Amino acid sequence: MIKEIKEDLEEAINLVWRVFLEFEAPNYTQEGIDEFKNSIFNKEWVSKKKFYGYYNNGDLLGVIATNNINHISLLFVDGNYHKRGIGRKLYNYVRNLNDTGYFEVNSSIFGHEFYKKIGFVDLDSEQCIHGIRFFPMRLDFEEEII
Repeated sequence: MIKEIKEDLEEAINLVWRVFLEFEAPNYTQEGIDEFKNSIFNKEWVSKKKFYGYYNNGDLLGVIATNNINHISLLFVDGNYHKRGIGRKLYNYVRNLNDTGYFEVNSSIFGHEFYKKIGFVDLDSEQCIHGIRFFPMRLDFEEEII
């Protein structure tokens, strides 16, 4: 089941942090790790996002967060549940809420192939700002791979 996470975001942020440390942090400098941590644990930054969680038997297994519905800010799935379609289900959920005709994302190195499979295209080469490595990407819905 997927639902919006409104009140207690602590569990969602902790899942994001755990997955980041396991899969993303090894490709980051300390500056990038600190920048990411400071963002996700910043209440003001978090308050500007809408968070949605994928739950199975009451356990939170994945999180997606959007900014202005057309920008994916975070998409993280518990490592024990990778390659089981949870990321795609989370994406499809927010896709159905988005009537702007497109999504943008600054994809992590780890998530880059996932976004390409859905139909996102690179807008530029890999970027690095404040130690955060990412690919700016966009998906116009008419180009979407369902």
